[in-house]
Amino acid sequence: MTSMTLAATLFGPEDLRMVERPLDPLASGMVRIRFGAGGICGSDMHYYRHARTGDFVVTSPLVLGHEIAGEVIEIAGSAPGLKTGDRVAVNPSRWCGHCTPCREGRLNLCENIFFMGSASKTPHMQGGFASMFDAIPAQCVKIPDHVSYQAAALAEPLAVCLHAVARAGDVKSKRAVLFGSGPIGLLTMLAARRAGIAEVTVVDIAAAPLAFASRLGANHVVDLSNGEEALKAMAPFDVAFEVSGTAAGLASAIGAVRRGGVVVQIGNLPGGQIPTPANAVMAKEIDLRGSFRFGSEFTTAVELISTGSVDVLSLVTAERPLSSAPDAVRLALDRSQSVKVVLTAH
Repeated sequence: MTSMTLAATLFGPEDLRMVERPLDPLASGMVRIRFGAGGICGSDMHYYRHARTGDFVVTSPLVLGHEIAGEVIEIAGSAPGLKTGDRVAVNPSRWCGHCTPCREGRLNLCENIFFMGSASKTPHMQGGFASMFDAIPAQCVKIPDHVSYQAAALAEPLAVCLHAVARAGDVKSKRAVLFGSGPIGLLTMLAARRAGIAEVTVVDIAAAPLAFASRLGANHVVDLSNGEEALKAMAPFDVAFEVSGTAAGLASAIGAVRRGGVVVQIGNLPGGQIPTPANAVMAKEIDLRGSFRFGSEFTTAVELISTGSVDVLSLVTAERPLSSAPDAVRLALDRSQSVKVVLTAH
C-alpha cells in the first residue's frame, strides 16, 4: 500500500498549501519519521512572505520546516542505535563529512550540506512540516520519554544560539547587548546566561516581545522605536548579538560595542549589498563574526532540553495542528500576538 504524506508546501510568496502526495518506498540507508512537532522559524516566515530568505530563493515547490521531532516508523538497511518506535529530535543538517570544513570540525560550513526546508541547494531539500518524512540515521537524536515532541523540536533553534554564543568567545562576566527579541534572540539570551554572561540588554522596536524578554530574565530592555538615546546612555557593551536581520540592527550593534568589542551576526540580512559602518569596525578594531546554523551543538541542545537545563517551552505562545500550518505561519508573523508558534501532529 502506498503511504501518503500531508505537507506544508510553498509555491510562491504567501502561497503555502497543504498538499497530499504519495511517498516513494523508503530508500536503503534511510529512516521514515512520523511528524510529532515542528517549530515555525523566522526563515520559514521569510520564505512564506517573499519565497526567499537572504540569498536563498525558492525556484520550485518547497516543503517548509527544519525544527522538527517525531517517531521513527520505518528503517531501511542499517541504523545502529535506532529502532522503530524511537522518539527523536531531527537534526535538519546532512553533512558530507569529507570536505575541508567538515575535516576541520566546522560541520555547519560543509560545502556539500543539505539542510531540510531550505532553498540553498537546487533541487531544494524538502522540509519536515509533513505528516511523514525521511532522514538519515545520523540526523536522528533520541529523546527520553519525558521530553515532549514540542520541546525536542526546539533543539534546533537552541543549537543555533549555543553556536552563536560560542562564536562570541569567552563571555564570562561581560555585558552584552542583543538586537532582536524574537525566539532566536531570547534563546541566545538564555544560552549566554548559561555561559556566564553578567548582564544582557535586549533591544527591539516592538513592545510585546520586549515585555516577554523582561519576563524571561533580560536585565534591561530598550525600545528603539523611541530613538537610540536610551541605548547610547548604556553603551558601550563588551559584546553585541545581531539577531534582528536588519541593516539598522547591524549598524547599531557596531555602534554599541566598546573599542576592541565583538559583534556576532546571527540574523539573516536581506540579500545583496547593504550599507555597513565599516570604518567603525576598523577604527574601534571590532571583531565582526558570522554565526551560521550549528555543528555538534545540536546534540548538546537535546541534552540541555532533556535535563531541564534550558526551558525552551517558555517561549511557546501557541500550538496549532500541522493541518493548519498556513494559518499558523500567519499567526507567527504577528509579533503582537506570538513569540513562538509550534505545530503539532493533531
